[in-house]
Amino acid sequence: MHAPEFAFEQRIDNVRQAIGDFKLTYPVAIDNNYRIWRGFGNSSWPASYLIDAQGRIRYHYFGEGNYPQSEQAIQDLLREAGSNISAAAPIVPDAKGAEANPDLANIHSGETYLGYAQATGFSSRESVFAGAARDYSVAALKLNTWGLSGNWTVGAEKAILNQPDGRITYRFSARDLHLVLGPGADGKPVRFQAVVDAKVPGPDHGVDIDADGNGTVTTTRLYQLVRQSGDVEERTFEIRLFDPGVEAYAFTFG
Repeated sequence: MHAPEFAFEQRIDNVRQAIGDFKLTYPVAIDNNYRIWRGFGNSSWPASYLIDAQGRIRYHYFGEGNYPQSEQAIQDLLREAGSNISAAAPIVPDAKGAEANPDLANIHSGETYLGYAQATGFSSRESVFAGAARDYSVAALKLNTWGLSGNWTVGAEKAILNQPDGRITYRFSARDLHLVLGPGADGKPVRFQAVVDAKVPGPDHGVDIDADGNGTVTTTRLYQLVRQSGDVEERTFEIRLFDPGVEAYAFTFG
């Protein structure tokens, strides 16, 4: 069931592309009006519900993780419904990048929106000028604060870079850092470089950049930019966007 968090996720062509990218072979229902979401009283992405053969909700889990327990519950309900499958150890998927299990024990940063409607932790020197272009700059950041540098327009759910060489900086503590980005209305790719503690990420780079931190925004999606390869520590992340037009929506962590 696909319930959109951002406006770009309401577009059917974007959903079709994501289905193809993830090689999904099962039907995906579109819940753009949140009727099913509200019917379940749901409040999180992702959320898992298991319904038994009598139509009763027997299991639910909110958020990432808990995959072995979820699979065990599926096996139990299948046998209860008459399947003759034997008990088996949970399958370990070959998940890469942002699909890999989050490091829940070391996540000390939470989902952070860049649009003014839900933004928290914003720490540029200048206050947000909602819906209009403004120059921003960043000073030293505390944990779980972030800021913009350059000329941006901050809308309700996204920040749009108006001129070349804009930056987003975030002080975080988690193994993985992801950022939802899009190329803008004209669809032109946006080149960028990400650094961690003012250095190229090297072995700490995510799947969407190389060891020197270089990457390109080509479609609107979640980009994995940092995966700490050693001990998880509090770090300062910065992305420098060389081209205008990029749309930045939210940070997530894993």
